[in-house]
This record gives sequence, C-alpha cells and structure tokens, in this order.
Amino acid sequence: MFVLVNLKTYPCDPVAVAEAVRDVNESTDARVAVAPQAAHLERVAETGAETWAQHVDPIDYGSNTGHTLAESVAEAGAVGTLINHSEQRLKLADVDGAVEAAERAGLETVVCANNPAQIGAAAALGPDAVAVEPPELIGTGTPVSQADPDIVEDAVEAAQAVDADVSVLCGAGISTGDDVVAAGDLGSEGVLLASGVAKADDPTAALEDLVAPL
Repeated sequence: MFVLVNLKTYPCDPVAVAEAVRDVNESTDARVAVAPQAAHLERVAETGAETWAQHVDPIDYGSNTGHTLAESVAEAGAVGTLINHSEQRLKLADVDGAVEAAERAGLETVVCANNPAQIGAAAALGPDAVAVEPPELIGTGTPVSQADPDIVEDAVEAAQAVDADVSVLCGAGISTGDDVVAAGDLGSEGVLLASGVAKADDPTAALEDLVAPL
C-alpha cells in the first residue's frame, strides 16, 4: 500500500513531517512518501524520506519563467510527482506533456482526476498511477471510500480497462488506518492524504495510525 502525504502549502514544518515519514516507512510494509512545496524539496529529500513533487509543468529547458521544470525537481531529490491535482488542474494536453516531462527526468508519476471517466482518460496517457479524488471531499475528513465507494471501484475498473499496468490510488478525506484499509478493499493500491498528517499535532502518531492495520 502506497501512502503519499501532500503537504500542500500548510504551515507545517516540512522537515519534521519528512522525518516522521522516513521513520514510519522504515517500520511498516507500506510505502510512505511525502510531497512538500517545491522550495522545500531539497531539504525534505536530505532527511532520507521518499520525496515527491506536488507538480511539474509540461516544459523543457528554456524561457519558462515561473514554471516548474521536471529535471530541477529530480535534481532536488524528488523521485516522483503529482500531476493535475484538483488544486492545480491542467488541460488534457498539458497533463500529457507533464507526464512526458516527468518521465524524461526519471520521475514516477501519479495523475489525479475527479471521477472514473477522467481516470480512464488519465490512464491512457501512460502514467505510473492515477488517483481519484472527488474535490468536494478534500479536507473534509469524510473519506471517499465511505462517502461514495462506487467511485473508487469504478475508477479501478476504468483504469484497468485502459491499461492494467496503471495503479489506482484514491484520496479525499483519508485520515485513519480504517480509511486506508477500506480503500484497499475497494481495489485501491494506495492513498493520497494531506491535512490528516500535515495539520496533525504529532505527525508520527498520525502516520503510525494510518499504517497500523496494514
């Protein structure tokens, strides 16, 4: 089970969360990683935690002021990147370009989408994984596996119908170990979460709770 913690722009200590991710990852069979802001990638990667970017742009070296270059993300220590998160949406052609840019830089990719139909379209672009996240549930504490489990099952079916090698993750409202288990029971191979760890008083305890049932 893959647990990817997105720190968004929450006012947390990214290094402290990364150290918690590193320590918990070493004590569980689950794979635990963290996605800090771009400015914090290098510091987070230096902790030894598996580090992901929150976004890369569909660009190459050149005149791209204000954009995020996949190669720079990789050089900072990231091993993968989210693409098309609901808070950083892209046009389909740009999702395709971002996946290509990430692959060019040797980054693993998770393309986010809102529903099963979009999951099928995203899977056709050849990412390593896709993640279904209904935006209305993000940050609510109500997991998608509880609010609408059919979305997860349908997303798994949609991705497998296009490319059986693309893994399916789910997110939105994930905050407990029971939520992670429920996601797995529905066919998900991992979860995305943010506030459940990034806003926790004790990130280590929050992560330990997430992986304890696995």
